[in-house]
Amino acid sequence: MCGIIGIAKARDNAVYEIYDGLVMLQHRGQDSAGIVSFDGTKFYERRGAGLVQDVFNEKDMNVLKGPFGLGHCRYTTCGTCDDINEAQPFFVNSPLGIFLIHNGNLTNTEEMRERILNRYHRHLRTDSDTEVLLNVFADQIYRVLKKGKENNLQDAVFEATKMTMKRVTGAYSVITLIDQVGLFAFRDPRGIRPLVLGKKETTQGTEWVFASEDVAIKALGFEVVRDVNPGEGILITKKGKMVARQCVPGKLMPCIFEYVYLARPDTMINKISVYKTRLRLGASLAKQIKKANLQIDSVMPVPDSGRPLALQISQDLGVKYREGLVKNRYIGRTFIMPGQNIRQKSIRRKLNPIELEFRNRNILLVDDSIVRGNTSKQIIQLCRKAGAKKVYLASGAPPIINPDVYGIDIPTRSELVASGLTIEEVRKIIGADALFYQTVEDLVDAARAGNPEIKKFHTGVFDGGYVTPEVTEAYLLKVEKSGRGAQQRKYEDSPITIV
Repeated sequence: MCGIIGIAKARDNAVYEIYDGLVMLQHRGQDSAGIVSFDGTKFYERRGAGLVQDVFNEKDMNVLKGPFGLGHCRYTTCGTCDDINEAQPFFVNSPLGIFLIHNGNLTNTEEMRERILNRYHRHLRTDSDTEVLLNVFADQIYRVLKKGKENNLQDAVFEATKMTMKRVTGAYSVITLIDQVGLFAFRDPRGIRPLVLGKKETTQGTEWVFASEDVAIKALGFEVVRDVNPGEGILITKKGKMVARQCVPGKLMPCIFEYVYLARPDTMINKISVYKTRLRLGASLAKQIKKANLQIDSVMPVPDSGRPLALQISQDLGVKYREGLVKNRYIGRTFIMPGQNIRQKSIRRKLNPIELEFRNRNILLVDDSIVRGNTSKQIIQLCRKAGAKKVYLASGAPPIINPDVYGIDIPTRSELVASGLTIEEVRKIIGADALFYQTVEDLVDAARAGNPEIKKFHTGVFDGGYVTPEVTEAYLLKVEKSGRGAQQRKYEDSPITIV
């Protein structure tokens, strides 16, 4: 999971809008950030570790010249989070100057890495699958140009994208800056990760933007045109013309976790409102909770993504809604703190209870998901210490029992609290008086209600429903043994941490 944005302006520098767009996408990654700009003849690049506002300063803004640019905020799923060399964008200078940013994960990275080193004879500097993807793409452009069958560079880029899509597997939403060509974006044949196109008409000409979520597009004053189709490539030429081609057949099968947790609630992804989906998830949970016939004094969200679900549950149950947990947004990310004791103390400082809302009351907490269970257990203990008589917990997501391979660092099954356990066993581990999980069927229905044309979602973390055929049980075992993401996770309290 990362945030990506690419802008093609008619004349002025793009860097300020790229910066603002990255701030709007900051929730998708906080490990590092990078911006590259292009003035038609020269690239300018800045990268650094940390949040967007900490990486770039006014001096950088003055250096990053040109009407074309890319921006990336990184959430580590491959490689290590503390290696600045793995911050995007990545660059190659052969056969053309190409900068590339990527959201997702390849599932045949090692196979492609071996091919790049031994057959393509290219050098790799990092462990990032993004660098692998870039080198595959660049090599296919080289091969197309070498054959001399394409009439121009534009045709060569589209043909190379087709060849790349036939070689790499997994999830990839990609934006590139290509010397002599322009701003070019493409999306994997199943559209697992989001990518949206926008435009703006100005007195200087038509301007274009690609972004992970449409909130960034709207905030910059662009009009949302549409989602990039699965298997499609879209080029914005240096003269501002848009050219779109279907590179390979595509069938939309997006990651359903975008709607549960990853995306901002004010986002539309694949024509589906994230906010409305979360309200529908709350409604389906409310039906379960009603059947339990519990005495509930108030419904309370775990900030922030549990809020829409809690609002709907409160309304459907006829129970008052209360904000009892206050989030300190300046405490910093808990996963960078060394040692479990320090992390636990940091979590307690990050969420502070309003004791009057807990004292002698039965509380229903609503969270987006339960992964390891550590955080849920600590929050429940926090509520009891604040005076709650009973603490019930409802999860907007079903039990997470499998790793994710498409761009979320959900860990090995041995670390997942629900893997191999019943709901009752999980309830006892986290210390709740009652525990409610979303069902996979209700989750899919809640998302599909926004776009009935989508017949299948990636639900693999919940039920093994991975949408690419190479993800088998043998593949998952291999991923777990490889320890992918372990360098990041050794510092984490939760596998998905959003500030």
